[in-house]
Amino acid sequence: MTAPKAVARKTIWMLVIAMAAALLPLATVTAPAGAETISALTKRYVETFYPLWLTQLQFDVAPHNRLIGPDIVNPLYQGVVAINNDTLYASSPVDTSGGPVMVTVPRTPASYSVLLLDAFGNTYPVDIPSKQAGVNTPTKVYGLVAPGYRGGLPAGVTRVRLQHPFMILIFRADRFSDNRDLTAQAGRFRAALKMQTLSAWRANPQGGATAVRSVAEFALPVKTMADTLINTAPVEFLRQTQRAVGDGLRVPPLAPRHRALADAFNRVFAGGADPAVWPAVSSGARAAHAAIIGNYLSNRDRNNWIHFTNIGKWGNNVLDRASLNEFIQFGNGISTAAYYHAFRDGNGAPLDGNRPGGYTLTFPANAIPDASRFWSLTAYTPNSIELIPNAADKYLVAGYTPGLVRNRDGSITIHIARVKPAGVPEANWLPVGFRPFNVMLRLYGVIPGSGPANNTYVPPPVVAR
Repeated sequence: MTAPKAVARKTIWMLVIAMAAALLPLATVTAPAGAETISALTKRYVETFYPLWLTQLQFDVAPHNRLIGPDIVNPLYQGVVAINNDTLYASSPVDTSGGPVMVTVPRTPASYSVLLLDAFGNTYPVDIPSKQAGVNTPTKVYGLVAPGYRGGLPAGVTRVRLQHPFMILIFRADRFSDNRDLTAQAGRFRAALKMQTLSAWRANPQGGATAVRSVAEFALPVKTMADTLINTAPVEFLRQTQRAVGDGLRVPPLAPRHRALADAFNRVFAGGADPAVWPAVSSGARAAHAAIIGNYLSNRDRNNWIHFTNIGKWGNNVLDRASLNEFIQFGNGISTAAYYHAFRDGNGAPLDGNRPGGYTLTFPANAIPDASRFWSLTAYTPNSIELIPNAADKYLVAGYTPGLVRNRDGSITIHIARVKPAGVPEANWLPVGFRPFNVMLRLYGVIPGSGPANNTYVPPPVVAR
């Protein structure tokens, strides 16, 4: 979408929220007998299908079969929660229902990862390999095809059979590899990535280059809109979720138990036409949202870091799936990346930028995060989980940060504060604002057999100064 379209879309959705909220006083009639059952059914329904509300909106505004990415990453970006500034993004919904989609992956010295997901955020193996620094791979063309596709592909094209006709493909190119600044090379790689339909490729194999667009075009606050709508206008949220669940192309086939749940809810809430059930479904939706957030925030280790190892592989745990989509949407599986998220310091007090002395995070010399690609620490706003505006225009501290200083004993201390403490190297300072905040530690390139891979690694606590 273009920047004007992004603004228009945001305005329209905010009007929808306001109009739907205005209707809530009508939903004061007494619910029928069994209202508790309706509320419980709604709660299960939202916990199960919450991710689809998010992806429905994102699929509506994103071009299909065309890679796009922001020119920069800064606090304007709100299209996906917990964005990072370590990598350059190129992503697209992939619709192979009308035929193959061609992807050209160029040669590059930079590292990059390839992530394939469905509308729930489930991750899948893909025969487009990720690349580590130092690995020499030639330019290659891949043909993405739907299940059951029997047609041919041009000579020299590698067939990649997708698990579903409609999926999401994300490339992340590392700005730094082996502590070398390869931002320019990563940028050239992203610009040379190509995606287009087979018919367009036959007409021009050099077409379909990644569209690098202004970050303002990625400003639609998807998570904030979901949080607002489900709490102020839950009936409208449920109507929109029903439409998302019923999308036979974008949503992978539902498991029998989930199909039964959707059918049961549809019988009770037929598009929201019966105001008698509005109080019950509204309370159930709000209860589900509270459970989704509570499940995430309560999953803390002994140092108050939140960590999940089942990202993209949730199995029957739909509550974890909803929670991760709320806070780390489109996250990588544990074999690629590990995420540690802290809203509290080591003593359990909420992190707050108004604290005069700020905070420190010190990695001992023998416990510095170990990853084959990089580790980084990023600060986020409390509710939308987006980057924090700051005068330094600085959004992370990483193992590759130029000028990062170690202490005399080999440890590394990161200072987290709204103003750089006196005597602290610029490289070791992570700016925050005046409000509550949270921080996320990322390890990209999880090493097999390591603590993060085995779920035995616990980052040191954030310490209030």
